[in-house]
Amino acid sequence: MMKRSLQQGLVAGAAGGLVMTLGEKIEQTLTRRPDSHVPARTLLRLTGQPERPGKQPLLVNWAMHFGQAALLGIVRSVMAQAGLRGPLASAQFAVLRLTNDQILENATGVGAPPSTWPRKELAVDLMHKTVYAFVTGAVADALAARGGTGPGQRHATLRPGRHSDVGPLPPERR
Repeated sequence: MMKRSLQQGLVAGAAGGLVMTLGEKIEQTLTRRPDSHVPARTLLRLTGQPERPGKQPLLVNWAMHFGQAALLGIVRSVMAQAGLRGPLASAQFAVLRLTNDQILENATGVGAPPSTWPRKELAVDLMHKTVYAFVTGAVADALAARGGTGPGQRHATLRPGRHSDVGPLPPERR
């Protein structure tokens, strides 16, 4: 399960990161919001590298942006492999994605707690991270479904009163 989660999670997370980035670029075109260099600044501080004044190197920005997206996709893939699938699982994962950003950005001193942000900035960030989480979830769920049901879903079929999107297990699998 872990090897499959690793491979599928990197794919799912990269897909979510790509769609999130495309959405950000569309939003920035409409709102004229400038690029954020927070990902690059965070990565530079995490690795002990000096920051440049003003704009940070684009490749460093992308490395952090897409690196986080791909790596966190592994967590969503583990969720899907275990049977935590669908919109509720993606909503749970969105919280994890936002929490990851905040831990890294605040621990490095690059960011500030979201409660201090202007509401418009917060809404934009929540929207983009939610898009990431749901796209990553949809891809992770689709890839995991090719391997059948997860252990949690199989367990649900054995317990009276639990709802499951799978039928009862055959006797040889109980």
